[in-house]
Amino acid sequence: MTNDSTSTSPGSPELRKVVIIGSGPAGLTAAIYCSRANLSPVLIEGEPSSTSDQPGGQLMLTTEVENYPGFPDGIMGPELMAGFRKQAQRFGTEIITAKVSRVDFSERPFKVWVGPSEGDPTYLAESVIVSTGAQALMLGLDSEQRLLGHGFSTCATCDGFFFRGQDVAVVGGGDSALEEAMFLSRFASSVTVIHRRDELRASKIMQDRALANEKLTFLWNTVVEDILGESSVEALRVRDVNTDEVRDLPFAGVFVAIGHRPNTDLFKGQLDLKDNGYLVTQPSSSRTNVEGVFAAGDVQDDWYRQAITAAGSGCMAAIDAERWLETQGG
Repeated sequence: MTNDSTSTSPGSPELRKVVIIGSGPAGLTAAIYCSRANLSPVLIEGEPSSTSDQPGGQLMLTTEVENYPGFPDGIMGPELMAGFRKQAQRFGTEIITAKVSRVDFSERPFKVWVGPSEGDPTYLAESVIVSTGAQALMLGLDSEQRLLGHGFSTCATCDGFFFRGQDVAVVGGGDSALEEAMFLSRFASSVTVIHRRDELRASKIMQDRALANEKLTFLWNTVVEDILGESSVEALRVRDVNTDEVRDLPFAGVFVAIGHRPNTDLFKGQLDLKDNGYLVTQPSSSRTNVEGVFAAGDVQDDWYRQAITAAGSGCMAAIDAERWLETQGG
């Protein structure tokens, strides 16, 4: 295997030591470390028009970030990711604003297509770091996009502090929803859990804890029809699924916790997936089941799902890739 960073034949695919797919905190941190290790990485960041591979990841849809270390006064999500991006470029990362359409991990060098998935691949890669992230499932309301970061959130850990002394709602009935609700009860005056069924899907122990929490109330057999407010959340329009009664309930904030979907469609049949669709990595490692392919960030993390843990796993993936390439003579 040649160690050249580019191919020598005109029009043929470029051979790179590291190709990074995805550009959130995990991908950009991996790029910083790979660049500083003289691996000349290319990072394919996705397309701005795509919801599944938004360049910069979910923080591009976040307003103020107050829990990322090093920013005592907080920082806007897009500003934070712009800093990540500039730092990666400073050390030599080549960033491509496009979407990966196809990969082939069946043999080395690995093949990566950008744009049309027919014909020759765009890149040949000695190693690949997958950091395509995940997306929070939403209700499908137009008002969600308008109010995201303005009272509407998909992360209580990120935004709960802003609702100290206020009334908020959590939509969902699983473990994640109850975890969000109990976390929010530390700050909010009251937390109303809105669930479309008459019983929770959460584990018994989580149900017991939630039902014993005096700040939590439950609105059963109810769905959210709309989120009201022009510049910030003011109320929820809800409908009783049994009676079809519609009413407006005042809330300062609403947290949707109906699950996340990892962006792993591209890798099905090539990389091992958990039952919930997340990539499988070896314990205390970023290694996947394919030697030379590594995964970092929310695409493989179904537990923490924080920017700081994603960045940390991006560091791990870069170091794992660097050390693996050394064993291959790269």
